[in-house]
Amino acid sequence: MSVRQLARAVLLGIVAVLALAFQAPDVSAREGRQLAVAGAQPATQAPDTRTAVRAAHPPPPREAAAPEQTGAQGEDQFPVLLGSAAGVLLLVAGGAALVGWRLRRQTGGVRPAEMRQRYDHHDAVLHAVREGVLILGSDGRLLLANEEARRLLELPADAERRPVADLGLEPQLSALLASGRAATDEVLLAGDRLLAVNVRPTAPSGRPAGTVVTLRDTRELRALAGRAGVAQERLKLIYDAGLRIGATLDVGRTAEELAEVAVPRFADVVTVELLEPVLRGDEPTVGANAELQRMAVKGVPEETAIYRVGEVIRYVSGTPMATGLASGRPVLVGDLSASDAWRQQDPEGTQRVLDSGIRSLITTPLQARGVVLGLANYWRSGASGTFEEEDLAFAEELTARAAVAVDNARRYTREHTTAVTLQRSLLPQTLPEQSALAVAHRYLPAHAGVGGDWFDVIPLPGARVALVVGDVVGHGLHAAATMGRLRTAVHNFSALDLPPDELLSHLDELVTHIDTDEARAAGLGAGTGADPGTGGRGVLDGAGTWPVGREGDPEGVPGRTGITGATCLYAIYDPVTGRVTLATAGHPAPAVIGPTGSVSFPEVPVSPPLGLGGSVPVETAELTLSEGSRLVLYTDGLVENRDRDIATGLELLRTALAAGADRTPEETCTAVLDAMLPAHPSDDIALMVARTQLLDPSRVAEWEVPSDPAAVAPVRAACLRMLESWGLAAIDFTTELILSELITNAIRYGAQPIRVRLLYDRALICEVSDGTSASPHLRRAATTDEGGRGLFLVAQFAHRWGTRYTPGGKVIWTEQSLDGERPEPGPDATEDVLDQWDDVPAL
Repeated sequence: MSVRQLARAVLLGIVAVLALAFQAPDVSAREGRQLAVAGAQPATQAPDTRTAVRAAHPPPPREAAAPEQTGAQGEDQFPVLLGSAAGVLLLVAGGAALVGWRLRRQTGGVRPAEMRQRYDHHDAVLHAVREGVLILGSDGRLLLANEEARRLLELPADAERRPVADLGLEPQLSALLASGRAATDEVLLAGDRLLAVNVRPTAPSGRPAGTVVTLRDTRELRALAGRAGVAQERLKLIYDAGLRIGATLDVGRTAEELAEVAVPRFADVVTVELLEPVLRGDEPTVGANAELQRMAVKGVPEETAIYRVGEVIRYVSGTPMATGLASGRPVLVGDLSASDAWRQQDPEGTQRVLDSGIRSLITTPLQARGVVLGLANYWRSGASGTFEEEDLAFAEELTARAAVAVDNARRYTREHTTAVTLQRSLLPQTLPEQSALAVAHRYLPAHAGVGGDWFDVIPLPGARVALVVGDVVGHGLHAAATMGRLRTAVHNFSALDLPPDELLSHLDELVTHIDTDEARAAGLGAGTGADPGTGGRGVLDGAGTWPVGREGDPEGVPGRTGITGATCLYAIYDPVTGRVTLATAGHPAPAVIGPTGSVSFPEVPVSPPLGLGGSVPVETAELTLSEGSRLVLYTDGLVENRDRDIATGLELLRTALAAGADRTPEETCTAVLDAMLPAHPSDDIALMVARTQLLDPSRVAEWEVPSDPAAVAPVRAACLRMLESWGLAAIDFTTELILSELITNAIRYGAQPIRVRLLYDRALICEVSDGTSASPHLRRAATTDEGGRGLFLVAQFAHRWGTRYTPGGKVIWTEQSLDGERPEPGPDATEDVLDQWDDVPAL
């Protein structure tokens, strides 16, 4: 029984009870009178006998009852009325409860107002969806059709409640709907449309089974799928742009990456131009005559473009490009052939572009952080369709991503240029003149950042030359500044003419002080993290090598905080003997190319890197090189990188060096870099090639001097004769004066062996050696002093002089110009000369 039927039954029951209640008194009176006329009858009398009696004796006319009798009858019937009313109320309450229970059961507890609201929502959705919906009964009649279904099937207004077969549908579609079978995306004809039909049976609880049908126009589906495909492809393009654009911090390469990403997925041709200051790392300003440089052309051969890569462009005011630069907004030109503003830039060039099939353009400013950096121009041919307004937003988003990468590259270029400028100012600008070595060098900073590699050529007394190559771990300004400090320190220690092992020991101590100062400045304290058993220094590992931090690791070594991390190789070459004395502090050993082209890597004692030496002594190695040999010094960036280990790099270096026996140092540097330089160096590379030269033995003269003042005159005379044979008579007087002073001091204050040596090189070099380590000091003697003026005279007449220590004593040396020029003597020079001759024994 339905709710409606139940409610109707309850109402009928109530009406019947009320009718009985109001008619009960009349019925009782009438029945009483009938019983009085007929007399008492047995209870078991048949109904037909009573009927017969009533028919034979009809009742007399009804008379009005007396008031007293009526009142008595009403009082007798009052309990009946109350009982009837109570029964009615109970019946009404029970019926209402039953109706409410059935309603709640059928609606799932939803209230009528909410039920109505849901109905309105479902009806709105049903008629608003872009999909046709049909509901069919089990008898094949159409129960419901939404607006989209009426449009797709062209249903008549009175279609509902009609059988499907009477709706005039295509036979196949009509048969499918009438069958009631399930279907999924079956494509059927409906007029001039192909519909994707889905059929699902449904059987609600307590109701006959039915069918729900959904319909969709396949043409609209294809159009929607096409738009979704385009949107998905553009999302993927944006994603790929994020991955590929800005992979390097190079401005030009970033522009090329933008062009490569956009062609052909968004445009047929892409050109990118950047403002000139961007290329230098400066912040650009857009003016009326702003100059742009084309950085990339993609999609056509560069020869067919109006402007080629590298050309400078000034866009005419009013052109789409100039408008985009000035406004900072993208500009769309849907039909280039109808754009006079675009043609005025270059009528001949623009005609070539139109002849090639290009028909549409979007020019978009490269803008980051409110600064316009350049332009990205997207071009389409007629075959690809023209750009639409909806393409502007995508072009702007794609260009904005590239603009951020270009701006990052610009800022990096500025910082990199600053660091490179600083580093190059700290590196030797020109090599000093010397005769011992023919030197060629190369320095290449890393693409990722400036490092701390350096090299040096330092002339030393006695025609010797020091070769230096070093590497500070890390990149950036800090590494460059540390390199400058170390290079200055090497020059200072070289001025003391220290042997390589002593020089590196002093340099190690300096780096240790630098580490300590930086640790204190950082609040870390000295020796933080170091091994207490080594006094804050490192120790050899099990492989016999000294661990240093990877390039870019500011800590230098594991377990140590604040290590500067530096390596250095220091070598001294003597052209008189052809001997090289060298020591290395954690640096790769040099390579030696013999005169015949043979390549070797000599064994050099392992020493700790700078700052980690501590109590570990630095050991030296000595090599004797034939004239014409080449000494190759380098940093680890040449032989080691991410793609190869150091063993492979050394083997490649050996192969590159052995390729040519008669190459010059310059040619050797070029060949090595061509063979070994990676595409994108991750570390600095310093390379130095020095070809040895020997001093002609005829330009070297040496004498043994006895410890006798009388020996001064013969040695001095022999020296003068040698100067005359060399054609240096112009400087014989000053040379005689210098030798007299130095030999006399050696005899008077020194010890055997005493030797005098003259070297005829770019300057005349006089050396007097003895067996003591006591060093003379220059001072100005008082008027009353009898001596002390000798070294003062030597300093006055020589261009340079100094002292160097040897394992067996010391050497006092002087250098004089070969053209006879000498420093202007002081006002007391003549008096000092006379006083000096008084101290020298007569000849």
